[in-house]
Amino acid sequence: MPEKLVVGNWKMNGDLAANGSLLGRLASEWRDTKGRTMVVCVPAPYLAQARDTLSGSAVKWGAQDVSEHARGAYTGDVGASMVADLGGTFAIVGHSERRLWHGESDALVGAKAKAALAAGLTPIACVGEALDERERGDTETVVRRELDALLDAVGKDATRMIVAYEPIWAIGTGRTASPEEAQAVHATLRARLASGGAGNVPLLYGGSVKAANAAALLAMPDIDGALVGGASLDAEEFLRIGRA
Repeated sequence: MPEKLVVGNWKMNGDLAANGSLLGRLASEWRDTKGRTMVVCVPAPYLAQARDTLSGSAVKWGAQDVSEHARGAYTGDVGASMVADLGGTFAIVGHSERRLWHGESDALVGAKAKAALAAGLTPIACVGEALDERERGDTETVVRRELDALLDAVGKDATRMIVAYEPIWAIGTGRTASPEEAQAVHATLRARLASGGAGNVPLLYGGSVKAANAAALLAMPDIDGALVGGASLDAEEFLRIGRA
């Protein structure tokens, strides 16, 4: 059974003072418990702060995105090897906000996952459907298409990644898939991964996860953890989710 993970995605939030307080509390209060892992994915300017503040603690950290390119003339991009050079171990790729606002295709997300793996990072690769796709009954078609693109890109290294199901209609809206709805999609993802020999890949749920609903979601058999947005900016709330 995969370990349980809680991953905080700060998105484009934070400043040195607020980050220091939040990271400091996580570092001091989160204990390294067998089978549970806490991760924070911070904006690129604060990667070094995360490294320095979390050093020696049980909290791991990473980036919110990486380039599909290893290095070169790609102004503004952050290479996966740069994150690894700082000591980061995780990178979110294909978050729905990147797909929506930056036009990232399934193929590009797969290339980013491959680049992260090549640099020694663990990619947290996101899949999920929009509200109109769910209402048309296309959820399974959409998430399988996105997952297949990832598997095509990373090949046998699929066992080294994490997949996060984040229904777009539940991100930042206060709406959350019911535990049963989330489990149904996770079961589909698990079956597809298992068919390629990657059935033990951790599957996270993301979409308005809070302390109030975390325990019910994490009790589902194929939900191995949570990708947490706004609630990860509140140390007490995030710690409660981690302890769920």
